[in-house]
Amino acid sequence: MRRKYDLVCFDMDGVLTKLRSSWAWVHQSLGVENEAAYQAFINQEIDEKEFMRRDIAKWKSAKPDICERDLIHFFQNMPVIDGIQETVAALQECGMKCVIISGGIDLAAKMLKNEYGFDDCVADRVLTNPDGTLSGEGEVVVDLKDKGVFVRKFIEEYGTSQERTVSLGNSFTDIPMFKNSAMSIAFNPTDPYTSDAATYTVRSENISDILDCILPDDPEKTPGRRTG
Repeated sequence: MRRKYDLVCFDMDGVLTKLRSSWAWVHQSLGVENEAAYQAFINQEIDEKEFMRRDIAKWKSAKPDICERDLIHFFQNMPVIDGIQETVAALQECGMKCVIISGGIDLAAKMLKNEYGFDDCVADRVLTNPDGTLSGEGEVVVDLKDKGVFVRKFIEEYGTSQERTVSLGNSFTDIPMFKNSAMSIAFNPTDPYTSDAATYTVRSENISDILDCILPDDPEKTPGRRTG
């Protein structure tokens, strides 16, 4: 059967990982917390760049010489969802490109890309000094207000269309991805807005369960809107 989709876009934090965010994972690894900055960001009191700056300042207060190698070490131990390898392999076997679009940290996204064979990834950057220590600044690559920008970018890059694109996410910041895709899957959503905006909702401990939505076994049978 001819495939229906060419491109599948994955959010990272909360979808490929069992984390609220890769930024928060570094906090946890260092024994600090960022709740005040998180609430300030949610309340639109600070922008994304200032949110990053406050996060990194927390890290440097806990470990003044913290460097990129430390972050890589933390991400090697981050908990990931089961079934990533199987899912990416099944989609690619059918000729689909698999990409990660995340407001998380690019070091984590690149690690998942390399380990599981994603075709590409894009995420925010933590900037470093020439000696590898953290500069205290971050670079906003993926605007959380419109992650759909990168869905459109990958659509153009791979020469496909919105009608042949799927997006997966778990929170309201992923809704712009959904709006730029023909099919959207809310995977273990954290809020009702994400479920309401998605074509399907999948709640599972194994991400391979999304394959029932994208690759139905029986072409005459389509899955229901809600998948348990």
